[in-house]
Amino acid sequence: MSSTHFGYQTVDEREKARRVRGVFDSVAPRYDLMNDLMSFGLHRAWKAYTVMVANVRPGQQVLDIAGGTGDLARAFARKVGPTGGVVHTDINEAMLRNGRDRLLDEGVVLPTLVCDAEKLPFDGGRFDLVSVAFGLRNMTHKDAALAEMHRVLKPGGKLLVLEFSRVAQPLTRAYDWYSFKVLPRLGQAVAGDGSSYRYLAESIRMHPGQEELKTLMKKAGFGHVDYHNLTGGVVALHVGIKC
Repeated sequence: MSSTHFGYQTVDEREKARRVRGVFDSVAPRYDLMNDLMSFGLHRAWKAYTVMVANVRPGQQVLDIAGGTGDLARAFARKVGPTGGVVHTDINEAMLRNGRDRLLDEGVVLPTLVCDAEKLPFDGGRFDLVSVAFGLRNMTHKDAALAEMHRVLKPGGKLLVLEFSRVAQPLTRAYDWYSFKVLPRLGQAVAGDGSSYRYLAESIRMHPGQEELKTLMKKAGFGHVDYHNLTGGVVALHVGIKC
């Protein structure tokens, strides 16, 4: 059996998948509210910036991985228009169901699919853009997932990875205090689940930093990779081009 990390714990790979599913099953009903509260609404600006950098055009094909409650999928659907397409996916059924229902309530009808980013059920070279927001850090084999994202992109296609990253050094102490003291209490008060938000804080620390993720993306085959630090490095947007 191979081991991996679940937050700061070392667990069997199969155990991690079960635990991550449990985290998102638990937080799904209050996911959007908690995003607003714990980021002070900044997640909306981070996603808006991602959509701007994506620069998708009418008629293009987009794959949104770990799409959750559908923020990026909805924004991309507006950009590609009726001649394009957006596929909304997540490995967690509860998150995907919430996202699908929310999109339908807003009159947005998209193909919605439960799938594993490490084994994408799509032909190679199908998409102009692949996006994954706040989902890569929960994947067990990030290298395999990135390689799959590269495979399904067309030549010249773009991968956008929006993820928590390493904050600027002067912010570290305050950020740690907020992550480990405030977030779990907020999660307990609002979502009735403090432990899932402690896992969130731990998973961020275990995720590769800006330069490490850039290297992983290059190893996955992306010919050009750059990243944009947002809010002092609390979040980074990595951009990879399939050359």
